[in-house]
Amino acid sequence: MNKNKSIVIWLLSGCTLIFIMVVVGGITRLTDSGLSMVKWNLFMGTIPPLNELEWKETFNLYKSYPEYQKINFNCTLSEFKSIFFWEYLHRMIGRLLGIVFLIPFIYFLIKRRLNKKLIIQTSILLCMGTLQGAIGWWMVKSGLVDNPNVSHYRLAVHLITAFITFSYTFWVALPLIFTKERKGNTTFKKYTNILIIGIIIQIIYGGFIAGLNAGIGFNTWPKMNGEWIPEAVYQLDPLWRNFVEAPYGIQFFHRTLAIIIVLFIVYIWRKSKNFSLNNNQIKSLNTLFILIILQTLLGIFTLIYEVPISLAALHQIGAFFLLSAAVYSKFIFSKS
Repeated sequence: MNKNKSIVIWLLSGCTLIFIMVVVGGITRLTDSGLSMVKWNLFMGTIPPLNELEWKETFNLYKSYPEYQKINFNCTLSEFKSIFFWEYLHRMIGRLLGIVFLIPFIYFLIKRRLNKKLIIQTSILLCMGTLQGAIGWWMVKSGLVDNPNVSHYRLAVHLITAFITFSYTFWVALPLIFTKERKGNTTFKKYTNILIIGIIIQIIYGGFIAGLNAGIGFNTWPKMNGEWIPEAVYQLDPLWRNFVEAPYGIQFFHRTLAIIIVLFIVYIWRKSKNFSLNNNQIKSLNTLFILIILQTLLGIFTLIYEVPISLAALHQIGAFFLLSAAVYSKFIFSKS
C-alpha cells in the first residue's frame, strides 16, 4: 500500500465526504429543508446571505415558490434561516467534494501516479460525481413547480447514485489497500453479488419512503396495525402501482425485502461454517451478520417511533455501513 498511500487517502477522503453528504442530505430531507434554496449557481452560490437585507431578499425569493405559498406560508425569517442552513450545508459539501476529487486527480495525472486502469476508474468516478450534482438539481426542480414536493423517483435516483458512487470509490481503493493475492471463493462471491443487488433495491425503496413520507402511518411491527397485509397496501389498480407510487404499498415492500435480506445474510453466515474460509472472509461475514441485526433494529425503532430525525439518520447511516460491508465481502471473495 505504501507507494499508493496518497492515492488511497484521496479515495477514502472522497468516500468520507460522500458519506457525510448523504447524511446531511437525509437530515435536509427530514427537516423539509431541500427547497429552501430556489436558485442553483455553481460558483456564486457559495456565499450565503451575509446581512439582514440579503436574508430578506433570499426569503422573498423563496416566498415566490409553491412550498412557501402552499405549505410554509406562516414561516418566519428565523425559521427560514434554519431550513436554509441544511440545504446550504449540503450543497457546500458537494462543492468541497468536487474540489477534493478534481485537484488531486489532475495532480496525479500530471505526476503519472495513476496507471491505465486507475485512470479509467477515476475518470468514471469524475463522471459519476458530475452526474450526481446534475441529478441533485434535477430533483430540486421537481419541487419548484405547482406541487411543492420533490419527485420520489428523482429523490431515489439521487440517493442511490450517491450510494453507488461511494461503493465504486471504495471498490477502487480496496485493491490499493489489500495488495496480497486473494484466492477468492466463487460461491460466496455469487452470494455477495446477490446481496449487493438486494441492498441497492432496498436503498431505492428507502428513497421512495423518504420522498412520500411513507414511514408515517402503520407504525407498528411486525404487523401493520394488526394485519399482515392491510387493504391500504393494494388499493391502487393495477397492482404494481402500489409498490412504486402508494406510500403503504412501498412501506410493505420495504418491510418485506428487509426480512428477505436478513434471512439471506443469516443463510450465508450459517453456510460459511461448512467452508474453509480465511480470517478476512470470516470477519467480513461476521460483520455483515452484526450490521444487519443493528440495521433491522434501527429500522423497527424508526418506524414505531414515527420517524424521528435522529433514528432516521442513524438508519440511513446503517445502510451505508451495510452496503460497504457487502462491497468489502465481494472484494474479499473475489480473486486477485
